Amino acid sequence: MELVEEGPINRFQNGYMISQRNEPGGLDPHPSDAVVVRKALEQGDTNYKALVEIFVGRKSSQILLMKQDYGARFRRQMDQDIINIEPPHPYQKILVALMASHKAHHADVSQHIAKCDARRLYEAGVGKSGGIEEAVVLEILSKRSIPQLKLTFSCYKHIYGHDFTKLLKKENSGEFEDAFKSVVKCMCSPAKYYAKTLHSSIKGSATDKGALAWVMASRAGVDVDEIVRVFRKKYGMELREAICGSIPSGDLRD
Repeated sequence: MELVEEGPINRFQNGYMISQRNEPGGLDPHPSDAVVVRKALEQGDTNYKALVEIFVGRKSSQILLMKQDYGARFRRQMDQDIINIEPPHPYQKILVALMASHKAHHADVSQHIAKCDARRLYEAGVGKSGGIEEAVVLEILSKRSIPQLKLTFSCYKHIYGHDFTKLLKKENSGEFEDAFKSVVKCMCSPAKYYAKTLHSSIKGSATDKGALAWVMASRAGVDVDEIVRVFRKKYGMELREAICGSIPSGDLRD
């Protein structure tokens, strides 16, 4: 039997889904995303991590439905709410670019464009005393679809022999580079990204049940099996056992 069908993992998924029944729209994933976005924006310290995970992990058609639901629920425009975040933050710039990307609706991916963009990213980062050229990054993010961007980073590794994130680990990297690195990891290596997120949620002084539930529910039917395998390989323990060891059994549905 697959691990994801057992115990606390399944309970976290079910518990999150049950909580969504109290929201208008029932169990549809798009309303729950709209609620998550609103909560992320309403927090005193904007939850950019949740926003990035949604805009990177959802298809353009899902983003469109989410925006429509957001407007119907909250009588607000999601795009404008993100643009108006105060104080300004590097993640905000990247999110605005990703919003533009989803509007482009590029159906096909191009190997030629991917190679050209990979070279532009390399040239934008190598030998720059002040970090990577933000304008180049934001232009590419805003004009390319998520599948096209994934191909670009794959081409980058093929051409230069290392992951693009290595370019962002330079000593002169700043907040923008750190934010962009997180986005690239979420986009290109989601299983590793979410395994690390789960481990961080569990190992803290107070287990973040909300983060655990969000990851397990949002990745259900996508790559939970792979996340479990990566978690086991990277941390030497089963995700199920890690959850059980960090949270009392009676709290799994809270």
